[in-house]
Amino acid sequence: MVNVKDVVDVLRECKDPELGASIIDIGLVYEVGVKKGHDVEVKMTMTSPMCPLTSMIMADAKLRLDALPGVKNVYLVLVWDPPWNPGMMSEELRFKT
Repeated sequence: MVNVKDVVDVLRECKDPELGASIIDIGLVYEVGVKKGHDVEVKMTMTSPMCPLTSMIMADAKLRLDALPGVKNVYLVLVWDPPWNPGMMSEELRFKT
């Protein structure tokens, strides 16, 4: 059975290639849900609708989640509301940049 913490831990390993930071720490992941103990849904965004790395980041997240034991289905939903802003980064990452 998969839980939200497992999903977040896996997404923490997914890095933005330009920033070299986790998509969790950047603040790209808005919502994580687990249904029926095995279906994962993640609502996420990018720093910009024109981000050239969107498909790469989303594919990496999906591959990592698909490999998580107990996961049957992964649904990644790309959203633009609210728009991402630097204030969404973790405090630790904000101090590094």
